[in-house]
Amino acid sequence: MAFTTEELRKFPFGPGEKAPVNATDGLVPWRFMIGFVAIVAALMIGVRVYQQIFAWSAGLDYFEPEFQTYWMTLLYSEWVMEAILATSIWGYIWVTRDRHLDQLQPVEELRRYFRLIGLIFAYVFVIYWTGSFFAEQDAAWHQVALRDTDFTPSHIPLFYLSIPCYIIAGVSALLYARTRLPEFAKRWSVPFIIGVAGPFLILPNLGYNEWGHTFFFMEERFAAPIHWGFVILGWSALALGGLLFQILRRLRELTEVPSGEEA
Repeated sequence: MAFTTEELRKFPFGPGEKAPVNATDGLVPWRFMIGFVAIVAALMIGVRVYQQIFAWSAGLDYFEPEFQTYWMTLLYSEWVMEAILATSIWGYIWVTRDRHLDQLQPVEELRRYFRLIGLIFAYVFVIYWTGSFFAEQDAAWHQVALRDTDFTPSHIPLFYLSIPCYIIAGVSALLYARTRLPEFAKRWSVPFIIGVAGPFLILPNLGYNEWGHTFFFMEERFAAPIHWGFVILGWSALALGGLLFQILRRLRELTEVPSGEEA
């Protein structure tokens, strides 16, 4: 019996049929998720150990030669690594995009949704390191060492490593959805855009923050108006909850199997 495309999309395994055993093989990208966690954790812990060794001995004065050697070299290395990562990952996703989404099989669409969830997991995991670790560490640093320049042993990992890394992960997830999934290719997801663009805008907000601290707000009070942008833009990541409902709705459609009578 032949079924229409709409029927196949709604009932991917056929009305009244069970999913074949191998249809869900590799459905959840466990290797990617575990590997990503291991790599990011190793990178961030390595940077933290580096801070422990050199922050106080070579990181208190930007104008000292030791600072240029130990910290500006790290900064330039971060920029090169991030440029290569962004160009490679975004370029790969775009070049390998699916140009025939109208022919996408439901089982493959289901698999791609789980890959998208894996990418969102990667995005949130890097945000955790940014907000729950390096950002709080930076505040503690300023309470003790006060302010010196825009480049400090806490700014270099926070502003120029962890934030660009989660931007790369967030844009990768959005670009993957736009190029691989019909639901996101034919329309823009507002929660998805807010969840990615909000934290993204923290990076230019950092310029305003440093400018303000340089010219008119020398204190590092957490509740200062100059820090409000961080709070608003950071909490915009909660919009990913709305994206979750969009994904779950489509997953329900793709995995719904009617009874024999309904068929």
